[in-house]
Amino acid sequence: MLYRSLAKPLLFKMDPEQAHHLIIGGLSGMGSIRPVPSGLRVMYGVRETADLAVDMFGCHFPTPVGLAAGLDKNGQAVTGFSSIGFGFMEVGTVTPLAQPGNDQPRLFRLPPDEALVNRMGFNNLGAEAMASELARLTERRIPVAVNIGKNKATSNEEAHLDYAKCIRALYNYADLFVVNISSPNTPDLRNLQHGNELKELLAAVMNEMETQHKRVGGAVKSVLVKIAPDVNDQELDYMVSTIADSGVAGIIATNTTISRDGLSHQHAKETGGLSGKPLRDRSTEIIRQIYRQTEGKLPIIGSGGIFTSEDAYEKIKAGASLVEIYTALIYEGPEVNRRIHAGLRELLRKDGYSHISEAVGAEHR
Repeated sequence: MLYRSLAKPLLFKMDPEQAHHLIIGGLSGMGSIRPVPSGLRVMYGVRETADLAVDMFGCHFPTPVGLAAGLDKNGQAVTGFSSIGFGFMEVGTVTPLAQPGNDQPRLFRLPPDEALVNRMGFNNLGAEAMASELARLTERRIPVAVNIGKNKATSNEEAHLDYAKCIRALYNYADLFVVNISSPNTPDLRNLQHGNELKELLAAVMNEMETQHKRVGGAVKSVLVKIAPDVNDQELDYMVSTIADSGVAGIIATNTTISRDGLSHQHAKETGGLSGKPLRDRSTEIIRQIYRQTEGKLPIIGSGGIFTSEDAYEKIKAGASLVEIYTALIYEGPEVNRRIHAGLRELLRKDGYSHISEAVGAEHR
């Protein structure tokens, strides 16, 4: 209530990107003040419960609801986001070299549709800067996934080199990696999802992961691939088959969409990736198809349009083992995590499940 009644009206009067920087800066600054993270956990934290905690990808997830990539692009606010009820988070997308991204304005709210359009273009400070941020963390309460991409100036033929550079720079600081080949805001990036380019890219990524594991030792770190919702059945079938054959540990479904079906706000005309409620059904259908094709053997993180526990549960029953939110945090505030967590527990009880894993893919049985 505090967010929706006080903070949101003020933030929504600001330019969206300015509001974004204010939130990241605030969480970053507060996270460095010793008593503040504890206070945030009291206000917004989610208590771990046995029925919703998940062990997967070599990590322990205290809750199944994470923060999608795009909010904390440089890994500056991990302590803050770790204190407001998330079970894991993605940082990034990060590229080897710093880049400014696309021209402003490049972030737009669509309040009637409870959606956002962004064409940020992988604006970030670069892999070395993120490594420095993550190295400063004195405590890590949740798994941190580093979402990696290629610089705009890098051709698709040399894209694998950029992904490998990110892995080398950040291997010591990531709990797992997410290969982003699905943003609509970097020219030709989505072409890496198709044909032989995908196979070669993932082979290079897995080779670099093996090299770093041999160098560092310890537990093997997992790689996931984030895919787009704007694919036909044949393209999806190929992508999933290639990803499954590559040794990658899982899929995040999905990134933002270029579709504008059913939107009412004037900003629907803006180019870029759409997130929020209009993406909900399409991302769930993609999850459903992946689970069906892989017979539930390739773990899925569901992302797109989750605002309520029912939204999350629908994705879980369709086949997602974990879920992510992004736009809901902007519209609903940090209270959304507690509501989703409590609602998921009730939905599990109602269906007679003792653990979330029993509900994963339930609609297929």
